[in-house]
Amino acid sequence: MRSLRLLITVFLVVLAIAFLSFASGAVYIVNEGQQVVITQFGKPVGDPVTSAGLHFKQPFIQEAHYFEKRLLDWDGDPNQIPTKDKKYIWVDTTARWRIIDALKFLQSVGNEMSAQGRLDDIINSATRDVVTSHLLVEAIRDSNRILDSRSEGEDMIVTDEALERIEVGRKMLEGAILEKAKVLAPQYGIEIIDVRIKRINYVEDVRNKVYDRMIAERKRAAEKYRSEGQGKSAEIEGQVAKELKEITSEAYRQAQVITGKADAEAVSIYANAYNQDEQFYSFLKTLETYKETIDDKSTVILTTDSDYYRYLKSLDK
Repeated sequence: MRSLRLLITVFLVVLAIAFLSFASGAVYIVNEGQQVVITQFGKPVGDPVTSAGLHFKQPFIQEAHYFEKRLLDWDGDPNQIPTKDKKYIWVDTTARWRIIDALKFLQSVGNEMSAQGRLDDIINSATRDVVTSHLLVEAIRDSNRILDSRSEGEDMIVTDEALERIEVGRKMLEGAILEKAKVLAPQYGIEIIDVRIKRINYVEDVRNKVYDRMIAERKRAAEKYRSEGQGKSAEIEGQVAKELKEITSEAYRQAQVITGKADAEAVSIYANAYNQDEQFYSFLKTLETYKETIDDKSTVILTTDSDYYRYLKSLDK
């Protein structure tokens, strides 16, 4: 029984000591993604604590300052920057960074919010220096793929700027910005991991000119396609007219041949009939003439010696 009471007493004492240690600040915990700088009366004491776990410090007079060990994001505001060829553009950049020296970081900037302000100055300045020393086409393109595609015969609609061959592309500009920014960052205990250009936009004045040029390029291309289409249409229509004329001529020729053969056959039949009995043939032709020229509404005035009247006169005999 005494052992149980003693055990409970020891447990309560340990619990009380632990509670007092945490309450007084003698014990602090460092997580895996954190690092800590201890200050005493505002002055750093010892090296930064980077190992995770339970740590001790003097209560009341020492204070633990926590900082991230993980990668952090920086996202700047778009800046209006002139290129080497005097064209103004909006450049929007982003970066990743981390705290590599927590003690220097605490002494120089104090906290992450102040560090973001320092990064604004460092990265924006580096971006401006790099962009102003290069042409616009080098900032917006990564390769000469458009030129290579056109040389292979692909039909593409591009602006004049896109036809310029570049030696430095957008990725190399990002690398140059990173190198410039990394020179100044260590004095604040910061390491910049990478810098990326999120977006590049023309300023409104330049953008309108670019849009006008793009519209003109597309109108020119449309006119080219329209002219080619009209030429092809005229070629097809000419071919159709030629073939139609050939078909019509051939049909007319065949019709004339058939008509000629029919006329010749009819003449031959008439001639044969005439040769067999001239008077009977003449009589039949006269009757056909009567049928075609005389009806119940016709009035014919003939002389008595008319050949037309010859067979009518014979009817009285």
